[in-house]
Amino acid sequence: MDALLGASGLGDIGAIFPDDDPAYEGASSVALLRDVVARVRDAGWRVANIDVTVVCQEPKLAPHRARMRASLAAALGIEVDAVGLKGTTTEGMGFEGRGEGISAAAVCLLERDA
Repeated sequence: MDALLGASGLGDIGAIFPDDDPAYEGASSVALLRDVVARVRDAGWRVANIDVTVVCQEPKLAPHRARMRASLAAALGIEVDAVGLKGTTTEGMGFEGRGEGISAAAVCLLERDA
């Protein structure tokens, strides 16, 4: 979501969905992503593609990759082949390596909606 918001000049996820707002407690991340996509479209952009790297020791992403890509593609309104998703580890280093959490990074390409 931050990649989409940043690329479209719409700020960041914390400004739109503050973590101290009880309205978002337990919110579906897919529903929030759909909201962000609608904001991006309203600003005159469309998502061309996205690439996501998930950093964790466990779980392994390979068994889930196809389903995750399909879910992201549906929420973003793009074809599955425009969604890159890969997992990597930190070889046991840092909080991800100790299994204390998962992090992710994403980049996207937006195109002006004609």
